[in-house]
Amino acid sequence: MAAGPSWIPYAALAVVVIIVGAAVGLYVYYHAKPTGPAAVRTVHLGDNVTVNYVGVFGSGSQNGRVFDTSVYSVATSGASWPKSLEYTPRGTGPSAYKPLAVHVGSNTPSSGYTIGNLSFISVVPGFWQGLLGLPGNQTSSVVVPPPLGYGYGDPACRLTRPLVQTLPVLNTVTRANFTTVFSGQTPQTGSTLTDPHYGWPIFVLNANATFVSYENLATVGDTASPAGWPVLVTAVSSTPNGSGLITLQNELSPADAGVLLGKPVGERAPCTTGTSNQFLVSSVDLLNGTFTEDFNREVNGQTLIFLVTVLNIYR
Repeated sequence: MAAGPSWIPYAALAVVVIIVGAAVGLYVYYHAKPTGPAAVRTVHLGDNVTVNYVGVFGSGSQNGRVFDTSVYSVATSGASWPKSLEYTPRGTGPSAYKPLAVHVGSNTPSSGYTIGNLSFISVVPGFWQGLLGLPGNQTSSVVVPPPLGYGYGDPACRLTRPLVQTLPVLNTVTRANFTTVFSGQTPQTGSTLTDPHYGWPIFVLNANATFVSYENLATVGDTASPAGWPVLVTAVSSTPNGSGLITLQNELSPADAGVLLGKPVGERAPCTTGTSNQFLVSSVDLLNGTFTEDFNREVNGQTLIFLVTVLNIYR
């Protein structure tokens, strides 16, 4: 019998080569084909995140001024980042400025909680709500109105005073009160001391273990700054029995409203929820002859803008 065609082995080999080539092509295409962008990780409700932030006023007379930050370069730059009246530095070096660890939600204990070496804290609702949907390593603006921030403040912390005030020429106080006000000065009958608030001399009429009586020796034209702005003595009256009044004019103008801090003179704040050692002159009304001392924090009643950068997101 004659031998079969000699081309059959070559045909079979060609088929194998085609099949292998197709398989290799499919493998290369599958692994080299274009793919869509990777999903961007964003902040979700219930996450724990670390952020850097710069908090600035978005309203009021201090609009654009920094009231708080976690960024050292911002804290140390007064020219590029002007600070608010009540701004307080966190410390003296870079180590005092660290990212803020925040729980994104409303169910954080007031004292926060610790995971590993991070303590996640509770923040105002507008702050954590503004983080929702933000990606990592990107700076965004979060606008927080007063209801979602620090509220409008306590009305009891605002005290309206007359621009023209009076003080008695003669005064009698307890020895303990005198010692507190006239710190470092010992009252003796017939001695002359200096008023620590107004700078004028006082004459001690009588001093014993219980009370101290003294006369304020103010004169017209005397000026002082007991609360943080000029006060002018405009009149000093007297009566036949030796008593009388010192009239003082507070040298304030409407331009001072919202940009001037003061300190209480010889009294405490009118409330317990505000600051006790200083207040903001929030208004000056020349028509009614009054000004308002606001012991609330400066962030109360203001829209706040936080420039935030999400650094890490922990599910």
